[in-house]
Amino acid sequence: MEFENKVLSKEILYKLYESGKTISTAESCTSGRIAEVLTSVPGASTYYKGGTICYSNEAKINILGVDADLIAEKNAVSEEVAIEMVKGVCKILNSDYAIATTGFAGPGADPGIPVGTIWIACGTKDNIRTLKLEGDEGREENLKNATHKALQFFVEYIREIFPDPTDMDSVPKPEAK
Repeated sequence: MEFENKVLSKEILYKLYESGKTISTAESCTSGRIAEVLTSVPGASTYYKGGTICYSNEAKINILGVDADLIAEKNAVSEEVAIEMVKGVCKILNSDYAIATTGFAGPGADPGIPVGTIWIACGTKDNIRTLKLEGDEGREENLKNATHKALQFFVEYIREIFPDPTDMDSVPKPEAK
């Protein structure tokens, strides 16, 4: 999966470098793994603003501004918290885009939320998409999978915003006269 992550990070580099846009990360369960992949390619400093590792609920609340009542009501491992993490890191690091993860990689989890449940959110503060991962393959595999899926999910997101100019299907056709 390491090779695939490098390919994804190079595509992110190309899309963001060419557009002049920036990205940041807010990671809980992935603990900086996404940031590590993003910064593994030369030129990342032109678009990667930085990241936070907000592993505890306290960090999510105090650093990213996630509402404590939301965590109490929905749990930190929820779609709603992942969305708020994207909004928070975009705000504090003044980035155009963000990727956030929150989940239970293992071994522990909460009642009703099994190990292997990981929420990924990505986008802008006003246009966020989410993805839920489920299934426990062991802590290390869960983290590798979440990192890869988060990068892949973000690439799919930005491909819609910045289509490949060599893809003739994405080039506007001239109107017939």
